[in-house]
Amino acid sequence: MSRQLTYAEALSEGLVQSMQRDDSIFVTGIAVDYPSGMFGTTSEALAKFGKERVFDAPAMENALTGIAIGAAAMGKRPVIVHPRNDFMFLAMDQLLNLASKWSYMYGGNAGRVPIVVRGIIGKGWGQGATHSQSLHAVLAHFPGLQVVLPSAPADAKQLTIAALTGTAPTVILEHRALYGDIGEVPEDFIAAEVGKARILREGSDVTIVATSLMAREALTAASELEKYNISVEVIDPRWIRPLDTQTICNSIRKTGRLIAADITWENCGFASEVAAMAVEKCFRDLVAPVRRITLPDCPAPVSLKLEEVFYPKASTLAKAALSLFDRREDGDLEQIDASDQFKGPY
Repeated sequence: MSRQLTYAEALSEGLVQSMQRDDSIFVTGIAVDYPSGMFGTTSEALAKFGKERVFDAPAMENALTGIAIGAAAMGKRPVIVHPRNDFMFLAMDQLLNLASKWSYMYGGNAGRVPIVVRGIIGKGWGQGATHSQSLHAVLAHFPGLQVVLPSAPADAKQLTIAALTGTAPTVILEHRALYGDIGEVPEDFIAAEVGKARILREGSDVTIVATSLMAREALTAASELEKYNISVEVIDPRWIRPLDTQTICNSIRKTGRLIAADITWENCGFASEVAAMAVEKCFRDLVAPVRRITLPDCPAPVSLKLEEVFYPKASTLAKAALSLFDRREDGDLEQIDASDQFKGPY
């Protein structure tokens, strides 16, 4: 049975249901036991399990990650929450040199370290250059680490469950702009399939592979492009590593056109990885150049007016799709873009 939940509520439910089934799970990080409960995603867990299993941590990201890895090696399942994923730069040594390589270095003889690290991606007036980044492309570069970007409430719950029942260290990156989104979420304890993308909308003319917030924007663009008789297939990879190349390639072979839309930069980014994979595996199926829709090659601004220009939107995707057919918009495509009322700083 499904109900309507927000993205934040779905994250909370996935965490609570997992903790009910596994006493080894605990949650820590800056402000996880505050009244705000990390946008409400840890409040229910705190109410149910108390501060023995949901507790605050000092600003010591690298040390905290090392402690969590040690706890995982001893049979615990730590969940670390970062109010902004940018703070994870301070934990990169432990994540990339220890957690991701643990099973490789010890040949499987030292168990597993299935830590789960949640990071919040910022966007909106007040975030600025050091609080608006997404680290998924950096993290996914390293073998041994799973990287997940949920874009919808059901996936937020089921990907959380997958991370907390799996054996690999996993990073879940959650976009702040998605927390209020509402969708159907099953009540049952269901884990998403590891490494499996989701086709959000079927189409025949162009494929849009879109991560996180851009998946929502792609669906809006696809609806608008119906007016132009352009059928869009929208694929949410969900898992950045491991990546479901088969689902993406099957779609490209059907449509012959690809737009890769990501929430970070183009150079060495995820959109570029998808584009390279398409050219390598599906070159003969492409009937138009691959398009990448990403952030401009500069840090994020703080000004609201500059942000409106900086971030790609549904209209950006719609215009890119029209360009693949050498067509121009008939009206004002910007009218399909949602406005962000967030005032910041957190």
